[in-house]
Amino acid sequence: MSDPTATQPVTVYWRPGCGFCAGLLRGLEKTGLAHERVNIWEDEAAAAHVRSVANGNETVPTVTVGDTSMVNPSVDQVMATVAEQHPEHLPEGWTPPEPGRMARTVNKLLGG
Repeated sequence: MSDPTATQPVTVYWRPGCGFCAGLLRGLEKTGLAHERVNIWEDEAAAAHVRSVANGNETVPTVTVGDTSMVNPSVDQVMATVAEQHPEHLPEGWTPPEPGRMARTVNKLLGG
């Protein structure tokens, strides 16, 4: 497996036929976030990496941002991790989503 982080800090490990992968990849495309895609069925080292972070399972999508790996993350989780670790790679003009009404209510109740 080549080192995808050499060019992009975000790597999405996926496989054909995975609906969760397709959804995440569509969402990342909408944000404009540059990322590397690695098909674990075509790259044994990538499959081994996924197993190493997913308790021995080939659970995809698995996303690596720098040194952080996430199994089946949301687009918001990926973007938040990029914002924390590699803000220079965020798409120009990207802003985090505003919290929804429920989140605002919970924050208000908990004093957040």
